[in-house]
Amino acid sequence: MAHLGSGRRRLAVPVGLALTASLALLPSVAASAAPLGNTAETAKVSKPDTSGPKLSYVANLTAYGTVQQAKKAIERAGGTVVTSYEQIGVVVAHSQNPEFAKQLRAQRSLFVSVGATRTAPLSPVQTTEEGSTQKLSAADAAKAAAQATEGEEPLEPNQWDLRAIKADQAHKINDGSPDVTVGVIDTGVDDTHPDLAPNFSASQSANCVGGVADTTEGAWRPYADGSDHGTHVAGTIAAARNGIGISGVAPGVKVAAIKVSEPKTSLFYTEAVVCGFMFAAEKGIEVTNNSYYVDPWNYTCKNDDDQKALVEALGRATKYAERKGVLSVASAGNSNHDLASNAIEDTTSPNDTTPVPRTIDPKVCLDVPTQLPGVVTVSATGDQGFKSYYSSYGLGVVDVAAPGGDKYQVPATPDANGRVLSTLPGGGYGYKQGTSMAGPHVAGVAALLKSAHPHATPSQLQAMLKAQATKAACPDKVYDGTGALIDATTCNSKWGQTGYYGYGVVDALKAVK
Repeated sequence: MAHLGSGRRRLAVPVGLALTASLALLPSVAASAAPLGNTAETAKVSKPDTSGPKLSYVANLTAYGTVQQAKKAIERAGGTVVTSYEQIGVVVAHSQNPEFAKQLRAQRSLFVSVGATRTAPLSPVQTTEEGSTQKLSAADAAKAAAQATEGEEPLEPNQWDLRAIKADQAHKINDGSPDVTVGVIDTGVDDTHPDLAPNFSASQSANCVGGVADTTEGAWRPYADGSDHGTHVAGTIAAARNGIGISGVAPGVKVAAIKVSEPKTSLFYTEAVVCGFMFAAEKGIEVTNNSYYVDPWNYTCKNDDDQKALVEALGRATKYAERKGVLSVASAGNSNHDLASNAIEDTTSPNDTTPVPRTIDPKVCLDVPTQLPGVVTVSATGDQGFKSYYSSYGLGVVDVAAPGGDKYQVPATPDANGRVLSTLPGGGYGYKQGTSMAGPHVAGVAALLKSAHPHATPSQLQAMLKAQATKAACPDKVYDGTGALIDATTCNSKWGQTGYYGYGVVDALKAVK
């Protein structure tokens, strides 16, 4: 999968998501639901067509529809219910009926929206290699260890990113509380890694692939030949200060793994991501890190019948998690797109079948989950403080910035590597760059804030992240994709924010003070 190999792939004022005012009360409303209207609307569909590919769907209920009614309607239309979330009125189903979504949408008193979560048919479980990572060499490891000072982890001299947000200074005051957990919604985490094992929370971890949480021992780990992305992200957040390897931004907090990526492709489909947010909400996780966009659409459009159902389901899940005390952090993307512009060329969607180039309006077609309300949107910077050449941006869209790495911004470290060093499956270490790497720095700082302010709400934590961020003005120059310094004409500023950095670069030291 292209979007996770070296960070969040191709890999926000956030754009509003239309939810009914009574959504938070769906279960109680459903208990006294109004009748479903005329018989034509609820008539049974005789012998539904099963000639189409088997797809997965999300069906979003109205405030008056019940899950029981939805299940009956789904079965009549030739579908099978996979799982349901009564808390938010979302049902996940499978069907081979080509008219499945259309038939359910016709029942307007029951469903707000219904849509397929993918354009490719469901396939058997398989695994394969995807992506590549620059692994830390033994020579570079030895060079770093030789320069480590007292109190530093052996590889910490190579962690320019920690010093960029003053995390090294923060650790002298507070490493974070073990009562705070960051959930890594990603490709899975190798909890046996010696730098992650001390802080890993198995009781808050699961495999949500397919839409149903599997909490079997080890189900949250990466597939045998799968992506190392989630393990790398987890190390940036909470690698322990234990005299081994690196240090995380918040080395005293817990980290949990919520695997949502498909086997073989490592694609992130809506039903799995909804499961991830719901699982985090119910398991008492305080912060989630989301270094991905939800497949198969780089931008998911609210003016398309299928895609708007995905935005609705995901929006309900993130808002429910927020009400349960979860702050969600997400990466802005690696396309160098202006998310506040009037138009963006999307040449990669859908990415599970054949992409069809299209021009989208980013106010209508959202990068999800990063542009959902309440989600902290993060852009990436390099060692010199410039926006990383690949990072997407946008005035009023990006909330804060953090180190994501940039091979053209070379630090004065023993390895002279501008990417971010972190943990890899099997006990190793390696470098990645991307807004995928920026997001976990913010999630780590948010965990430090939650440790210092245990009763703070998600909105209060977000406000503190912004208020404490180190202000950064639009630069005169920025690196392009070839490594050339060019005029930073695409950076705009207003109301104390910039399109490149939002309110500024997060500050771990202020978080613990």
